[in-house]
Amino acid sequence: MHIGVIVLITLVVLLAGLVAAFLYRLTILRRGGTAAIMRVTPSAGGSGWRHGVIRYGDNTLVFFKLSSLRPGPDHRMTRQGIEVGERRKPRADEFDIMTDEIAVLELTDHGRHFEIALDRGALTAFLSWLESRPSGRSRRGRPAA
Repeated sequence: MHIGVIVLITLVVLLAGLVAAFLYRLTILRRGGTAAIMRVTPSAGGSGWRHGVIRYGDNTLVFFKLSSLRPGPDHRMTRQGIEVGERRKPRADEFDIMTDEIAVLELTDHGRHFEIALDRGALTAFLSWLESRPSGRSRRGRPAA
């Protein structure tokens, strides 16, 4: 085979793979969730923020970045491990991507640090989900015989 044909076939296969990954990710995002902006901290100034969707499970919160082609969630936090730190309003250059109606929460999950920006309704949903978690002291299982 001619080298040009091999290169062309390779490019077509790579492009088809990228399109498939994009469509798969789009399908995942369209299934619903709560709009959020999240970043891993520490980050300098207003950098590192990524728009995405969060979904709540029984024991986990997952975050899907809008700009990612990763097949699964970009971040996963366990309900029992999440600790909420300070709440604040957006600062200086964060207003480029947020409004003053947004609340920014500091979160820690098993030693990993994040900030998440949510509107009022999403903040209420997040805090309700978090506060309704079972106590870490309660244990489910079969009663002792």
